[in-house]
Amino acid sequence: MLEYDFMRHAFAAAGIVALVAGLVGYFLVARGQTFAGHALSHVGFTGATGAILLGVSPLFGLVGITVVAGAVMGLLGERLAQRDVAIGMVLALALGFGLLFLHFFTAYATQATALLFGNVLGVDDETLVTLLALGALSLAVLAVIARPLLFASLQPELALAKGVPLRPLAVIFMAVVGLATAECSQIVGVLLVFTLMVGPAATAQRLTSRIGLGLVISALLAVAEAWLGITLSYLTDWPTSFWITALSALAFVGGLGFRRGVIA
Repeated sequence: MLEYDFMRHAFAAAGIVALVAGLVGYFLVARGQTFAGHALSHVGFTGATGAILLGVSPLFGLVGITVVAGAVMGLLGERLAQRDVAIGMVLALALGFGLLFLHFFTAYATQATALLFGNVLGVDDETLVTLLALGALSLAVLAVIARPLLFASLQPELALAKGVPLRPLAVIFMAVVGLATAECSQIVGVLLVFTLMVGPAATAQRLTSRIGLGLVISALLAVAEAWLGITLSYLTDWPTSFWITALSALAFVGGLGFRRGVIA
């Protein structure tokens, strides 16, 4: 399997993206902003298709609009959690515009399918380097804000009293979520971002209440699901995104059978 260049690229890209998704997703779930994160993927589809329409790389359009949209969501702060209906309308409208953009260039239907459902087996050298750079940037920023972000997530009132800048912190974090979403879309597509961003993190938080251990479990689960999904896809010739999604769901359902915090 690893004799082929495209398979080695697929494993490398999936490993990078899954690691970022597992770590960023842990904070996303802890902050109760999973739906907002899901909305970013739909907005990203519009950015990617708009980039195609302009003759620009869809990855750059995807990254640009998700980072901007994430920062705007961060500005909304706590009000974001109370606007599920509005967010739902925005993401539906974003998908609608994406389909409209594709209407003008029907020749890019194959690229649209890859955007919606991912195409990890089509990652080339340039995309791999881009994903590595974006992943390193995401993790570097997350490492800087991790401690105050965790404090603000668990005890927002106390954090505010201690002088933690909640609004700027939220903006930076949601911008990082935008970056992670754009990366995930390259592997599982915009419709299945939940697979890597939320599934492993939710399972990890079910298994342990310890933050450090939870982050490790979330990252390892995401990478394991991505790599095993690629392997099963190679053996069965079924879509990679399906296998990754199925494995993520299986891990989450399995985690439900454990008492919360079963791993000390």
